[in-house]
Amino acid sequence: MATVSVIIPTYNRADFLKEAVDSVLTQTFHDVELIVVDDGSTDHTRQLLQSYGQQLRSVTQENRGVSSARNIGIHASTGEYIALLDSDDLWLPNKLEQQVTVMEQQPDLQLCHTEEIWIRRGKRVNPKKKHQKHGGYIFPYCLPLCVISPSSVMMRRTLFEEVGMFDEALPACEDYDLWLRITKTYPVHFIETPLLVKRGGHADQLSRAIWGLDRFRIQALEKLLQAGELNAEQRRQTCEELRLKCKIMAAGSLKRQNQQAWEYYRQLPGTYC
Repeated sequence: MATVSVIIPTYNRADFLKEAVDSVLTQTFHDVELIVVDDGSTDHTRQLLQSYGQQLRSVTQENRGVSSARNIGIHASTGEYIALLDSDDLWLPNKLEQQVTVMEQQPDLQLCHTEEIWIRRGKRVNPKKKHQKHGGYIFPYCLPLCVISPSSVMMRRTLFEEVGMFDEALPACEDYDLWLRITKTYPVHFIETPLLVKRGGHADQLSRAIWGLDRFRIQALEKLLQAGELNAEQRRQTCEELRLKCKIMAAGSLKRQNQQAWEYYRQLPGTYC
């Protein structure tokens, strides 16, 4: 059993994938099992993975989406810690070493994430203020948008047993949903050193390929409110965010002359808040 299980979900990103895999195999921390879940790729992903031989384990499934691929990889893994890496991102060499040190020094810590370097269309850019990372109790920061990058996290395996897996019913914002379920209960540790290179701007990114991402954030907020596990302040904050996102979606629906959607988002907050 390895100390760390690294899960890479991938779909038709063979060129990006090689750099992601290599960034895992060249880590300064070596007690690692690498599992790549090929989510039904039709490019040369399979041939690329075969070229690595025993350096990694590959799992192939029909195309079911990133949540399913991550969940399959997590279920197939054995490590005490789970680290996720999207196939278009890559790690700096001491990423895992630094995170394992933090996790072992803090036995009650459930999740650790790191600062990141953003590359857009081959050029380094600065994240906006709303994307600023935080440590400690960060639930309020997680409500507006996703402020933890999946590729930056290391989590204890047992955390999934408590809060559940990625929601496969969400075609996007599945990470936003999971972080809310975690941070309502647990503080997180933030390593301020950039240890992740996050590459974006390509057309197949979910954030670019799917419109109206707030639709799925609203679903995640509904789930939180339905579960009945929030304290009074968390519920107030969640309702405030739900009203804001529903207002945005209602305005967009009205602009698109979608009367049914406008009515739905206009009335939804009153169901819970």
